[in-house]
This record gives sequence, C-alpha cells and structure tokens, in this order.
Amino acid sequence: MGIIKRNFANNILSSGTFDATKLTGDIPAGNLSANAPAFDDNKVVNDLATLGLRVHTQNNLNASNTNSQFVDVFNDASGIDTTTNVSRNASEYVSSVSGTALPTGTVFYLKSDQANGSTTFTDSSSSNLAMVAQGNTQHSSTQAKFGSTSIYYDGTDDWIFGQEAATEFDFGTGEFRIECYINLPNGVNGEHRTIWCQGGYGRSADYAGTSIIVNTGGALALLSSTNQTGTSIGSWAVTLYTQDLTWTAGTWYHLCFTRGSDGTIRIFRDGTEQSYDNTTGQTGSTNLAEGDYYWRLNSSTDGASNTRGECYIDNLVIAKGTGSGITSNFTPVNSQYGQTFSATGDFTSTTITAPSSVSSMGAVITYQDNAGTNALNTDIVLQLSADNGSNYTTATLEALPDFSSGIKMAKVNDLAIGTPGTQLKYKISFANQSDGVKEARIRGVSLNY
Repeated sequence: MGIIKRNFANNILSSGTFDATKLTGDIPAGNLSANAPAFDDNKVVNDLATLGLRVHTQNNLNASNTNSQFVDVFNDASGIDTTTNVSRNASEYVSSVSGTALPTGTVFYLKSDQANGSTTFTDSSSSNLAMVAQGNTQHSSTQAKFGSTSIYYDGTDDWIFGQEAATEFDFGTGEFRIECYINLPNGVNGEHRTIWCQGGYGRSADYAGTSIIVNTGGALALLSSTNQTGTSIGSWAVTLYTQDLTWTAGTWYHLCFTRGSDGTIRIFRDGTEQSYDNTTGQTGSTNLAEGDYYWRLNSSTDGASNTRGECYIDNLVIAKGTGSGITSNFTPVNSQYGQTFSATGDFTSTTITAPSSVSSMGAVITYQDNAGTNALNTDIVLQLSADNGSNYTTATLEALPDFSSGIKMAKVNDLAIGTPGTQLKYKISFANQSDGVKEARIRGVSLNY
C-alpha cells in the first residue's frame, strides 16, 4: 500500500498541500471489490465451445476431447455410444430418421429384399415400372451385399426386361446417375455384361439409346447414340470407356455412371473416378437418347446371349434431373435405400473421463430444423451425467445466434449435476418428430466441464 500512498500524494495532487501521514494502514480488500462486478466467464466458455465446433466442422475432425472440453460433429460414429430409434447419417448429423434417402430424381430402384429363390422383382421408386424376369433370374442367398439375398444372373439365359421403352430413362442433356453394386463370382472371365440399357449397344446391331456395360476385358463403358437404326454397328455420340480394370472374384464393387452439373459424364468404381481409354462425347452435355427399344437388365438391346454374363447385382438406382449427378469422388452408400421415421428417440455419447470430479457442466449444441420448427427442451432435450449415465440431470437449453446459415445453436451453462463424478456423458432425446412435418438434426455437441 506504500506505493498507492506515494502515488496519491505525489502524482494525483497537483496543487495545495496534503498530509500524507493521514494515509496509514492498508485498504481492506472488501473495500476494493465491493463495487466491482463479479466476472462471468460463460461468454468465454461459449465462444470457445463454438470455436471447437467450427474447427471440427471445417477440418472434418472426429470426436476429440481436452481436460475441459469434448467436441463431436459426427464426422463418424466414434463419439456415439448408444442409440434408440435414431441414427447417424453419412451427411454428418444425428436424427430420428433411420436409413438413407433415395438420390434426388430417382426414377428406378431395384433391390434384393426377397427370400432365397424368389422370382419377384419390384421397382421401389415412385415410377413403379413393370418388369419381367427371364430364365433362372432370382434372388439368391449365395451372395448378399445387404440383407440376406442379392439378384443373381447365372450367365446362361438370365435377364430382366421392361415391356416398353420408358420415358423415365430419357436423360437428354441433363444430369443423371446409374449406380449399383455388382459381384462377379468368377471374375471377368472373358464375359460381357450389360448392366442396363434402353437401346444402345447390341452384338448384332446397335440402336438409338444408351447402354452401360462391363466388357470382356473388364473395362466399364457407357455408349449412347441418337441415330442408330438397328441395321448397323458403331457411330456413337458417346463412347466412354475406362481402362481395363482388375476384378477379384466374389468381391462386391460399387459402380456409378453419371453426369454432373458441369455437363461431364464420369464413371466411378467404389467412389473413385476411373481413367479412360476413350472419351468421345464425355463433355459438353451431349444428348443421351431415350431410345425406342424396351429396356433390359443383364442383356444387350438385341438380346444377344453373349451379353448376359454371370453376376450378382444389388441396389440398382437410376436417377435424373438437377441434383442427381456426381462431379467428384464420393463414399458409396453402404445400405439399402429407404428411411424410417420415429416420433421419439435418443442417443448418448461415449464416456469422457474428466481429470477430477465434476459437479457442474455446460454444453453448446448445433442443430438444424430440417422440417418444421423444433422447440428446445421439448422436441430436443439435453441431459448431462457425471457417473457414466447412471443418473442424468436435465438441462434447460437457451438459444444462441445461428452457427451458420440454417444451422442453429443452443447452450446451457453451469448445470449443477445431481451426482458428481469423473465419468461424463451427454444424452440427447427427440420428441414429436414426423416425416416432412418436424425433423431435428443434431449437427454437433461441445461438452464443457
């Protein structure tokens, strides 16, 4: 306090006299803080939580933690412990919607969801296109990508056809996607396989329309023509061939033939674009003719038997129109398409071990109203635990400014935990969820302790 006395006496007083001997003793600490406001660190904590969420989002990071913070933006499922009627979506969120939606613009979807030996084949898209199976085409349990069966062509005289040309397969100059999983039980083996066609390639003659194939050398190809008449071979508007590929017998591969928003046709295997030997008509939004011949699976347009190689197929999807195409490498879907909506559900985090016993916690969450408006603490409920989930304390979430366009934020600070401990978890529950009416998507959680 001597310094304070001298400064006050020598520097503050610029005129007159002052008896410095009157400044005796120390100023009580209570007098120094009596009128000073208490420091509130919640804004700092919330900012750090938001920063953690932003860094994890921008850098596509998996769940991680420090001595005082745990952050998860659902880049994978490593930070999730239990789920009830909810699922993590590959687009990096958790909601009470399970499964994967069909691609935008889907006009045909053939999957194997029948019993072994079944010869029933159904288009599960809204088009509901009729088809007829030929030969010994059937659902087989010998190989199954999803569920217990896949569609099997034995390579002798097996194929599926539509009884007329379908306008659904008129891709014109726009975006499209044709994708499936394929398994070659004996490898390429010098066989030719026409995965899908409506017109296009034939062994005796070619027709106006489009075909996608695995050729006898293992290359993937898309061939399309607007002027073939069924009397000659060649003269394609599009001739897109990959280099010959290696195929391991009995292995499932994901194939995708697509044109994206940039007007370029691409061929992907397992989500990776392939190198090409021929690229005629690949760019410039070349017109892909609808064709006037009925469509076929596992057979060329003219029905030649040597275009029906042995294979298993699953999850064959055809989509067209804006948003259906793909322009860069991607992660293929790893389930059958289709979604299930649950009105309620919940999920918990993995256990986070704190360095010392925790009696209060906070959190910041990011979420999206994909449908409707979700009420905090009713439709979205957050609970926190410090004893490994044996006991949860329910938080009262308060809205924060939006995290980004369409992504909202909410927080809770200094929530007193009923049972203190070092084994921390959070639990988020959903209520009142309904397809197209109300759907909350949790995009990220930052737990602070």
